Amino acid sequence: MSATADHAEERTNPATRLGFEPGQVVQEIGYDDDVEMELREAIESVIGQELVDEDYDDVADVVILWFRDEDGDLTDALVDAIGLIEEGGAVWLMTPKTGRDGYVEPSDINEAAQTAGLSQTKSISAGKDWTGSRLVTPKAAKSKR
Repeated sequence: MSATADHAEERTNPATRLGFEPGQVVQEIGYDDDVEMELREAIESVIGQELVDEDYDDVADVVILWFRDEDGDLTDALVDAIGLIEEGGAVWLMTPKTGRDGYVEPSDINEAAQTAGLSQTKSISAGKDWTGSRLVTPKAAKSKR
């Protein structure tokens, strides 16, 4: 594949834009029928395997946490997610966009992330209805600079 084709895929494949790589173990939490199916399929295409679910009993490279305002305490959900990833791994917090059912205020995300000991490094549109926030432990944030 040419560099131009790689660049084109990066623009068109949302999973590549989010930094997913072949061979990664990606654990998904909070799956429901409202999640962005196109993004899920793109991630599986990039990593070369299916996403693992909440019952996975090993550590993952990345956790995708689909979270809606009515899902409970975001800080608790983030703390739980941290325990599921390799040191230096990331949590992609997916929340509904402004005006959608289950919308989570950015200030609530920032506060919950800080309380859980995470730093937000990136925020992107993760599809028609979802926004993604990449959250990492401070040690991981420093190593990615």
